[in-house]
Order: sequence, then C-alpha cells, then structure tokens
Amino acid sequence: MRNLLSTVAIVGGLLTGTVTVSAQTLGELAKKEAARRKATPTAAKTYTNDDLKQVPPPAGTATSKTAEELKDGKPGDSTKAEPEKVDATKPPQPAKDEAHWRGRMTAAHEDIRRNEAFLEAMQSRVNALTADFTARDDPYQRAKIAEDRQKALAEMARLKEDIEKGKKLVTEIEEEARRAGVPPGWIR
Repeated sequence: MRNLLSTVAIVGGLLTGTVTVSAQTLGELAKKEAARRKATPTAAKTYTNDDLKQVPPPAGTATSKTAEELKDGKPGDSTKAEPEKVDATKPPQPAKDEAHWRGRMTAAHEDIRRNEAFLEAMQSRVNALTADFTARDDPYQRAKIAEDRQKALAEMARLKEDIEKGKKLVTEIEEEARRAGVPPGWIR
C-alpha cells in the first residue's frame, strides 16, 4: 500500500510539473504570432479590376458610339468608321451562359412535370367515366359517357407522346451542353 501511494504521488508530481512547464500565457502566444506575421512575406501584387485589360464587345453588339457618329465621324477623328454590317436573316445568338442552360433545362423539366400531372388527372377521369358507364342503364347516357371516355383516352395518348418528346428534348439539351463544354452543374 505504501508503494502504491508513493507511486501515485510521484506520478502526480511529474504530471503537474509537465503541465506547468508546457503552459504558455496568452501574452507569449500573441508575441509569437506577431513575430510570425512579420516574418511572412506580403503579397507581391494585388489585382483589381483596373489592372485587367478591357475586352472589346463581340461583333454585332452595340457600342458606346451612336449610328450617326459611326456614319459621319466626329470632328477630330482622322478616319470615318463604316457602320457594321448585320445579317438580317439570322437573329443574334443569345449568350449561352449558366442562366441560359438552367432556363432551358428548367423549362423542359417543368413541361414534363406538368404533362405527367395532367396525365394522372386524365387517368382519374377515365377511371371515373368507366365506373359511371358501368353504373348507368340508360343507353343515351351510356353513349355520352363512352364518348367522353374516348376523348379522355385520346388526350391521355397525346399527353404520353408529349412526355416522351419532353424526355427526348432533355436528352438533346444534355447532349448539346456536353458538346458545348458546359459544366454539368449548369444543366441539373
């Protein structure tokens, strides 16, 4: 028992000695951090928008000059600028940025979702008309219900075709985006 107590006392003394030796004050840590910051080099160059070169607008877009300035030139201009030739047969291509691709995919998915919801509603209508048809005894009422049911079935067939076309459109957009090198996140 004495050996156990003396061992515990020795181990306890060593632990408290190591804790006090390794502990640093907040002031010492602040001094070390200040010295480390002084020793690290500062950034060589900070770039701003003013440092970047100005890119001219793409051909076919409006510039800051008006059409009259382009045609007549201003006093002091040594050359007269000719107006840009615009092909009237082709409409200008919209910018194919992230918003363009997301918009196309969202519209295609929304069209599919809307058609699927309408298809479910039409299926419910067909089911109700079928139940109503079997419950009627009057031949005139049965004929009218059968006619409405046929119209609903035809509408269901059209909706199924539209859903398939929508799915093909999504696949085509994905393939077009892949060929154009669009990041996959833009078309999700």
